[in-house]
Amino acid sequence: MLAAVLAGTVGAVLLTLLLLGRSLRQIEQYERGLIFRFGKVLPETRGPGLTIIRPIGDKLQKVNMQIVAMALPVQEGITRDNVSIAVDGVVYFRVVDPIKAVLNVQNYMFAISQQAQTSLRSIIGQFDMDELLAERDTINRRLREAVGEVAESDWGVRVERAEVKDVSLSEGMKQLLTRQDAADKALRTRAIGADDANQTSTDPDTASNGIPSNSAVLQLQPLQPPFTPNIATEDDGEIWSIA
Repeated sequence: MLAAVLAGTVGAVLLTLLLLGRSLRQIEQYERGLIFRFGKVLPETRGPGLTIIRPIGDKLQKVNMQIVAMALPVQEGITRDNVSIAVDGVVYFRVVDPIKAVLNVQNYMFAISQQAQTSLRSIIGQFDMDELLAERDTINRRLREAVGEVAESDWGVRVERAEVKDVSLSEGMKQLLTRQDAADKALRTRAIGADDANQTSTDPDTASNGIPSNSAVLQLQPLQPPFTPNIATEDDGEIWSIA
């Protein structure tokens, strides 16, 4: 009889410890807890520290409230002035409404990444190449607004910052500019060679055998009469000079 009572007591203690272990949960300072009771989320979130949930029917889901820095992969696009470029960036965001972040979207981090990439490609086509390099602050603001408008209202995620890190020409555009630069150099070389040849042909110091290169002089010289000495004659007492 005493053994049965002892076994029952030990069993009750073990069951109590098991239920207590299932009821106690720890939430970190940077987290918030959502309680799902029989599949339905409770309207109030749990703060950091120890929290007690029902051992049966309750489920605790933790949501990280820290700022997340997400790097955007390289996005290729065409600017407004038809230049193919490659752009990458980074987005900083954090959860401000844990219930929306869990209920309204399956994976809010993946959703933010896709929204940011789509917005970045769209913004590329709205600016010229020079504007992308010079007006970086304007582009960053446009990117943050484009991502944050949807993220905060629908997913409970606030975009703190969005920045374009690097803007570079695509590989195809680099090859095209290399070929164009080589063609321009060849054209300049031929133009310089033609100018040198033209200067040599019109330089009187380089004319062969001392012949002037001026065509007008070459035409006038044969027309000059040869030198003839003056011969004086007498005719009826008058002296005439024949040149």
